[in-house]
This record gives sequence, C-alpha cells and structure tokens, in this order.
Amino acid sequence: MSLPDTGVPLTSSVPQKSSPQKSSPQKSSPEKSLPRTAAGERVLSSLGDTFHVFDTTLRDGAQREGITYSVPDKLAVARLLDELGVGFIEGGWPGAMPKDTEFFARAAAGELELRSAQLVAFGATRKAGVRVQDDLQVRALLDSGAPVVTLVAKSDVRHVARALRTTNEENLAMVRDTVAFLVEHGRRVFLDCEHFFDGFSVDRDYGLRVGEAAVSAGADVMVLCDTNGGQLPVSLGRTVAEVVQRTGFRIGIHCQDDTGCAVANSVAAVEAGATHVQCTANGYGERAGNADLFAVLGNLIMKLELPVLPEGRQSELVRVSHAIAEIANIAPDTHQAYVGASAFSHKAGLHASAIKVDPELYNHLDPGAVGNDMHILITEMAGRASVELKARELGIDLADHPQVVERVVQTVKQREARGFSYEAADASFELLLREELARDGVGPDEPMTDLFTVESYRVIVENPLHTEREEVSSEATVKVHVAGRRVIATAEGNGPVNALDTALRTALDGLAELRDVELIDYKVRILDGDAGTDSVTRVLVSSTDSHREWTTVGVHPNVVEASWQALVDSLRYALTRSAPSPTAHRSA
Repeated sequence: MSLPDTGVPLTSSVPQKSSPQKSSPQKSSPEKSLPRTAAGERVLSSLGDTFHVFDTTLRDGAQREGITYSVPDKLAVARLLDELGVGFIEGGWPGAMPKDTEFFARAAAGELELRSAQLVAFGATRKAGVRVQDDLQVRALLDSGAPVVTLVAKSDVRHVARALRTTNEENLAMVRDTVAFLVEHGRRVFLDCEHFFDGFSVDRDYGLRVGEAAVSAGADVMVLCDTNGGQLPVSLGRTVAEVVQRTGFRIGIHCQDDTGCAVANSVAAVEAGATHVQCTANGYGERAGNADLFAVLGNLIMKLELPVLPEGRQSELVRVSHAIAEIANIAPDTHQAYVGASAFSHKAGLHASAIKVDPELYNHLDPGAVGNDMHILITEMAGRASVELKARELGIDLADHPQVVERVVQTVKQREARGFSYEAADASFELLLREELARDGVGPDEPMTDLFTVESYRVIVENPLHTEREEVSSEATVKVHVAGRRVIATAEGNGPVNALDTALRTALDGLAELRDVELIDYKVRILDGDAGTDSVTRVLVSSTDSHREWTTVGVHPNVVEASWQALVDSLRYALTRSAPSPTAHRSA
C-alpha cells in the first residue's frame, strides 16, 4: 500500500554537527553517490565510515533458541567478524547480562584486539523518572569501555503508553538525556528506534520526533527497526525514503525475518538511502531470525557494487559463516544464499549442459568471489554433461571416453531407480567412474574391485535374556582375499555394523593406507515406508583419514547388507586415494 507523504515537517530544526566522524546526510542511494573516475566508473575503494556494516550476532543473534555463547565463544566470534571486516560489533548488554559484562571487561583488558571493527555496547535509555546520572544500567554502558553505544528507545506511541507506562514527552526526554550524557563522556551513539515501522503506520510523526531528540543530543544514526519483522520490501523502502527526505538524518535499518523478507528489506532500505545496516551471522536471532549478514553483504557488494568491506574480504564469507556456525553448535544451512555448500550446486541435466559451455549461464556470480565452489550433483536427472562435469570436479577427465560417460549415465539411472543416491556420496560415484574406466583399460593395472575381494561375511547378534547383565553383543566374521592371501578375521562390536567394520579392518590390517581411516557418521533411511520391516534401506557412511572426509552409499532390503556395501566402498575409496588418477585432469 502506498505511504503518501503527510507534508508535515519536523517540529524543530536539528543543527548538523561538523564532527569528522559523522557523514553528511544521505538523501539518495549510496550506489549513486559513490565517487567515479573521469570515465564514469565507480571507485571501489572501501566506503569506510560513510557506510556502516553493523553486526549484532553476539547480542540479537544470541537470542536464537538453542544458542548459548560462553565468554570465550563471544571473543572468538568477534575475532572472526573483525577478520571479515565489519565496521561495528555489538557485543551485548553490559550491566544487564553478567556474561556480557565479563565479555567487555576481558575485551578491555586486551583479550580482543580489533583491526577493522569498533566494539559496541547495547543498552536502554534511562528509566522514566530517574536522573540519567543515577541510572545504573546507563553507568554500566560507560563502564564497559566500549567506544560506541547503541541505545534502544520506543518509537511507537502504543509501546510508550503500554510498555513504558509513561508519556510521549517523557520518552523523548529519556532519549535526549541519555544520548547527551553518553556523548558528553566521549561515546559515539546510535539510536535503535524499536517498532518504528509499526509505530509509523499509527503516528507518522512521533517516531521522527524520537529520532530528532536523539540527533539533537548528539546521536550519529537513527536506526529504523522492523522489530516484529512484519514489513515487505516495497512499503518498507517507501517509508525509509520518506524518513530520509523529511529528516536529513543518517538512517540505519534493522530487520527481523518473520515474513522471510529481512534480507530483501535491508537491501531495499539501502536503495532508499539507509547507510547503516544491522545484521547477524547466518541470520541467527529470535523467532525466525534476523537479516543474514552474509546474504546482505553478498547483495550489497556483488549486486549493488558497494564496497562495504575492505578490499578482498568478501572471499572470506564462506569461511567466517561456517566457523561461526561451528562455535554456535548449529549445522550450517547447506542451502543458505552465497555461503551454503549447495548454493552453487546443480542437479538438472539441462543446467549441466549449459554450464559445460559457460558456468555463468546458470550461476548468478563466480562462486569463488565469496569463497564458495560450484558442485554438480549426480542423480537420475543426470545426463552426459553432468557426469563429465562431476568427473572433472573429482579430477578425472572423461573428454576422450564417451563410451564410459554413456555407461555411467545408464548405471546411475538404474541404481537410482533401486534407491541409490549419489548426491551425498561422491566417493561411491568416483569408484563407479574408476571401475568403468578400468573396463576400458584406463587407469591402474589393478581394478578397484581387486584391491581386495570379499568371499563372505557373517554376523551373529546375541541377547542373553533372563540374565543379570542383559547386554546385546554382536560378532562378525569376514573372509577376504588380499595381496594373494585368504584372510579370515573375527571381531566383536556394540552392534552388527560396528562388528563388521572392525572385522574387515582386522582382515585388511596389512594395508597401511587404511590405518588412519575411521567411520565418523552413519545414516539409515527407509525408502519404502509402506513395506514396514521389509522396506528397502539406504545407508550413508562418512569416513575420514584425518586429512579429508568422504561418503559412500549402500542400498538393500537388509540393512546389514546395505551397511556392508557402504563400508566396503569406504575402504576401497581410501585405497584409491594413494593411487594415481586414471586420467589427467583437464581444466575447464
């Protein structure tokens, strides 16, 4: 819905300060105001203080369900964000949260040396009816030692009356007093106008009066907060543009993701004139989360061509995203824009055919620009181009072997129809490639299947019922042929798969390449739930040798047999790692 300008000016004029820290008011998109060469090309040096990338992962992002940062965690996250090159890192609420108070104390003691960013303390304006110099939480903001303070203030008249339980004028006085007090003590102040957009729909002037109170007292930025996350990009952009036009203040944006539009809303705000963007790493935050820092940065840098990070830092997006996810103990979102492992993965054969000609035809940018990679997924949708590109990705050139490509395509389609999946099992797919090449006499003299051959295996599961120690035990025996010898090995395990794995490794103990290999993940999926216990099962086994990880797949109605297939493939793959590639890799 259109938001017409009321034509009502602010009630008083706000003098513009000449502080070197504060940029002149932005009344147009920063993209248009970038310096240009005589040829009209944008000068892509860092925007520095003319544009703020403000991260609140350690404060707002920490409100996500399931995240609990320790103080060392917070210090580690702050270092990563600084390495990325963000301008401001909001560390928490000192005085209100003991852990945050300790974080700022340790940072001030020298445990956090920032190269690019400034540390920000978050807090509220003074309490109603309390002198600012007597408000302990305001004092805690000074005691934190942070050079920058973000204050949150109510900008919706309904919240002033119902949440603060005070008058509109007292709320304005609370803003003025607190900002002036902090500025007087040498702090740079940003004001978060909480619930600004919801309040603007009710009273189009009061939120602007809150911003005026802050800026007149010395605040640098008026941040418009979509606290409930209910805005959509077009209407939000119109509101931001109106605020920029009516105030001339430096405007910031803070978006929650309750409509799934936080990133789009943030970009729309920048295009409307905002020059301060608040985000969280990986979109962490309360409810549906916040605007994802990495998606916002990707859009601003790669799409709007705004150099909002120091030169070259955008290639660190993937590394920093995944490192912070590790600290938060949350699995990275594989489909996250720009930084997800699948962000540049292609499954359809039609896509692969085009990518073979030119990767840009189905990639919106070079994945390497943000530190990511392109991947080709092998499924029943795969065609010849998919197989050739995936093989090239694995270091195998099939350009001169069309017959191998055709056999692999048909084999994949047949196996996928039976339940196999090679999307997450690159190691099994590489074994298939090598075996088909070996059939044509390409590669090592010894085929992959001859590294060792399995004669048989047997598993016994025993549950000694009605005894004092009701422990279920498993015992496996495997018979294999390796290095010209027939070897029989028996082992016990805490389950049939563990017993088989141990017995097979024991039988192959003479192969040095397998000594560091260990199983790190085991997943089972029922493919035909309607068949009950007679269903076909798919097993994925992930392994590592401390240098790299790989995944193999097995499918069978018997879960033990499916597991055995994946285990055998895993050890065969480990042995192929020490063998030369069957064909020289040819670059694209």
